[in-house]
Amino acid sequence: MNSKTALYAFVLSLLLLNIAFAQDPTTRLKSALESLCGGLKELVPIAAMLMVLLAAVIYATGQMMGAETRARANVWATSCLTGALIGILISVIAPAILSIIAGETVAC
Repeated sequence: MNSKTALYAFVLSLLLLNIAFAQDPTTRLKSALESLCGGLKELVPIAAMLMVLLAAVIYATGQMMGAETRARANVWATSCLTGALIGILISVIAPAILSIIAGETVAC
C-alpha cells in the first residue's frame, strides 16, 4: 500500500466518521434560528431603550445651545428615536419571520 492510497483511505475514513456524527440539517437550522431569535429578543429592546435615553440627552443638551446646534440636535434625537422604533419593530416581527424561514414555530 503506497502513501497515496493510505492518504485516500484516511480522508475517506474521516468523511465517513463525520457523516456518522452529523445532525439533521433542519435541526441545526432550527437551533440556529432559535439562538438568533433569543439574541434579538434580549439585545434589541435594551438597545432601543438606550437609544431613547440618548435621544432625550441629545435633545435636552441641544436646547441649551445656539440655533444651529439646536437644529442639529433635533435631527440627531429624531434619528435616535427612529432607530429605537425600528429596533422595537424588529424584535416584535423577528419571531414570525424566523418561523417562516424555519417552516415551523421557532421558540425564542
